[in-house]
Amino acid sequence: MQFTRRDLGKLALAALPLPLLAKPDSKWGGVQVGINAPYSFHGMPDSADDVQKYAVTLGLSALELRSQPVEESLGCPIHYSTSPTPRPKTPPTPEEQAAQRAQAAAKAEAVEKWRLAASMDPFKTFRKRYEDAGIAIQIVKFDAVDKMKDEVVDYAFNLAKSLGARAISCEIPQSKTAWLGEFATKHKMMVGYHGHTKIDDPEAFGAPASWEKAMTHSKYNGINLDIGHFIAANNTSPIPFMKTYADRITHVHIKDRKMNNGPNTPFGEGETPIKEVLQLMKREKYPFQATIEFEYKVPEGSDVLREIAKCVDYCHTCLVG
Repeated sequence: MQFTRRDLGKLALAALPLPLLAKPDSKWGGVQVGINAPYSFHGMPDSADDVQKYAVTLGLSALELRSQPVEESLGCPIHYSTSPTPRPKTPPTPEEQAAQRAQAAAKAEAVEKWRLAASMDPFKTFRKRYEDAGIAIQIVKFDAVDKMKDEVVDYAFNLAKSLGARAISCEIPQSKTAWLGEFATKHKMMVGYHGHTKIDDPEAFGAPASWEKAMTHSKYNGINLDIGHFIAANNTSPIPFMKTYADRITHVHIKDRKMNNGPNTPFGEGETPIKEVLQLMKREKYPFQATIEFEYKVPEGSDVLREIAKCVDYCHTCLVG
């Protein structure tokens, strides 16, 4: 599945009605390749319809999907945007800061109220819509889980189950993983804790020891291993860590970075062993998703979808040649 110039030009099909697009299939060599959405589609429209269209256009049949596009499509007063928030020209006044806090609190209260009243049936219908288009929602990502009330955490796990997910993912302090692990055990669903590069921060997930401690709290506490962040922070291959804890990995974020907290790069131009990781997954028949997370700067003259298409093609080539 090499992307030629003609293929890349077909990315304009994203504007076509969904029924006109063929079902995708991105399980290659037994490895399910997906994408972190809508996060990877930086600055683009990010509704549930948009995400579905992008996935089909790119030929991707699996997702790590944030909860917000799903919830918003069903009437929740919530929104997640991939567009950067513009900085104000002047610092807000104390009065403006107070107004912003009040507005945020009111929104959070409305979202919580909606969530606690929500039926799971519409989420099951949403799942069918994506599956009919050939897309599996394998992981659902929730923001600010550590700020949720217990009953809202139950809602989050039930939502993920209703969408057909095998795991949820989140970014929370290490000290909250014992608490969340109790919910994971209750619901018998894995939680993948996402890592970054703060290896000296005991509350962050950067060094292997952070996940190792979290995993002692529950057999359902697991690893969302970002191989780009891992090599940038630890200056060593993530493969030995993968081999040791393969049964606790929920999914692997595929990106390329340089060591020593170096920059993100186009796939194949950094020091992250993407090819070796994908081939390990193929050889060992690991069941977890290889999730593209698009983060490098778009070159002049290109655009996000064209660059993601190159990432997809790179993964395909690593797995089947």
